[in-house]
Amino acid sequence: MKIVKEARQIGPTIDPKHEIEQVCNNCGYDLDAAELSAATCSDCGQPLYVKQSTTIYATSVPIAKGDTAL
Repeated sequence: MKIVKEARQIGPTIDPKHEIEQVCNNCGYDLDAAELSAATCSDCGQPLYVKQSTTIYATSVPIAKGDTAL
């Protein structure tokens, strides 16, 4: 199962876009929400151990303020 959270502004800070992917640790089967509550993987039949990976996307960097003249 892949959950995508889009970037959003929270006051002066930005919560960056990120994706969370959850699969069966034994076979790599892509799990859905109903399968996550089960005790066994519906694909390989092994006890369900969830492997989770998170991808965080970089956002734009604000322009530096101040005098840059030397």
